[in-house]
Amino acid sequence: MKCRHCKKNLNIKFLDLANAPPSNSYLKKEDLKKPEITYPLRVMVCKNCWLVQTEDYANAEELFDDEYAYFSSTSSSWLNHASNYCEIITQKLKLSKDSFVVELASNDGYLLKNFVKLGVPCLGIEPTKKTAQVSRDLGVEVKEVFFSKNVALQLVSEGRKADLIIGNNVYAHVPDINDFTEGVAVLLKSNGVVTFEFPHLMELINKIQFDTIYHEHFSYLSLISIKSIFSKFGLKIFDVDQLGTHGGSLRVYGCLQHANHKISNNVEKILNDEIEAGLMNKDIYENFQIKANKIKDTFVQFLLNAKYDKKVVAGYGAAAKGNTLMNYAGIKRDMISFVCDAAVSKIGKYLPGSHIPILDPKVLELNHIDYLIIFPWNISDEIIEQNKALSKSGTKFVTIIPDLKII
Repeated sequence: MKCRHCKKNLNIKFLDLANAPPSNSYLKKEDLKKPEITYPLRVMVCKNCWLVQTEDYANAEELFDDEYAYFSSTSSSWLNHASNYCEIITQKLKLSKDSFVVELASNDGYLLKNFVKLGVPCLGIEPTKKTAQVSRDLGVEVKEVFFSKNVALQLVSEGRKADLIIGNNVYAHVPDINDFTEGVAVLLKSNGVVTFEFPHLMELINKIQFDTIYHEHFSYLSLISIKSIFSKFGLKIFDVDQLGTHGGSLRVYGCLQHANHKISNNVEKILNDEIEAGLMNKDIYENFQIKANKIKDTFVQFLLNAKYDKKVVAGYGAAAKGNTLMNYAGIKRDMISFVCDAAVSKIGKYLPGSHIPILDPKVLELNHIDYLIIFPWNISDEIIEQNKALSKSGTKFVTIIPDLKII
């Protein structure tokens, strides 16, 4: 395989998680009787541009189909994050009724509804049918396609260049990152701004967040690799924020090369931080597998001990990261009875691979649970607060990444 960005040969191995089904491919009851497709889940590193990327097996249309069940609005902390962003960026760019905002992968309208409320014209581009419809119900205009250079050209031909393009946790999901980035450059006004938020590769490595690796994430991004990709298509990074979301993310501010946005000192600082952390050295990638395996083994041992002691173990959050962890560890429902999730779209279905049932969180009030494993550890504080009554009856909360903690 060649690098998706610079086309050089890939020969540095980062992680091999064996075979797994797509992490967001939740199953209906009737699906349990059918064969389940799995794909190799291996990650490589390009030593030319340092883009970390999955090997090619699954395509985007298979991963983001009509049954795609991730709804951004499920998390209250994420809704607050989106609302705060809209307030900050509106003031920073002086957005008004004469501006035009485009969000790539707008999901269920969790963010653009804020611009609708502010009276700022906006458009969501969202390929998954169910989330697009929820967004429309909130008054958001949605174009139901995968974003590409051709989509950008069509919008430009309609006179719809953007003052602001937003991509929250979508850049890593793009199989053709070059076409996607070129589309952004085409769609931007001459002084327009693009902001991308994505989990920071440096944090993934430092905190051993290997459960954030799944087929739907084609790339694992650093500022080093983003700078290379941007420059190829006439874009530059002029600012970057470090965020606490998703275990540590970056928000990159980009614009066309000739735009008059002043480059912040933050850009050079974070680039230097990445270099000092070893992100341009193959050793840090080649040693990652051992660390991931240690976490996996500790998790399995915990579950075996709980089973031996006849403890009841359930999970909270039918998250993709939890599916990566459980499928790599080979966990089935004899180890974890069920997983709860607040997303209506997931309740009544089954986790891919493990076939553990997804239930309404209300069942936690009706059953004694000894250990409740929180799979979306990035919002563990929110989940513990929501379920604090359980601790009074003896339930202990458990997180696995970066090490096993019992709370």
